[in-house]
Amino acid sequence: MKPLTIVAVAGTVVALSVGLAGAQSGQAIRDDRRDIRQDRRELRQDNREIRPDRREIKKDRRELARDRAAGKTDEVKQDRAELRDDKRELREDVRDRRDDRRDLRQDRRELRRDVRDRRP
Repeated sequence: MKPLTIVAVAGTVVALSVGLAGAQSGQAIRDDRRDIRQDRRELRQDNREIRPDRREIKKDRRELARDRAAGKTDEVKQDRAELRDDKRELREDVRDRRDDRRDLRQDRRELRRDVRDRRP
């Protein structure tokens, strides 16, 4: 090959690779935005699960206090078990929400990075 042809081929390869990288960057941005939307949905769902858990715990505490005051030992044991289970569910839901918040922050960072890297 002639030197000029080699330079032309090399230039074409570089141009194509830059164009391909730009297309991949655009795909990365779309993926990051989709991930952010999904994380927001999961976060809303976690919040919808936490509210009833807290109401249930409040109700269990009232029942426990009422049964204690009435001296119903069997019901007190049952109320304690229900309260323990509801607290465990709440902890799991709060942990899920914390993890989803972390995922959302990470996806936002990735989006900012991809947008910044795509700029000429």
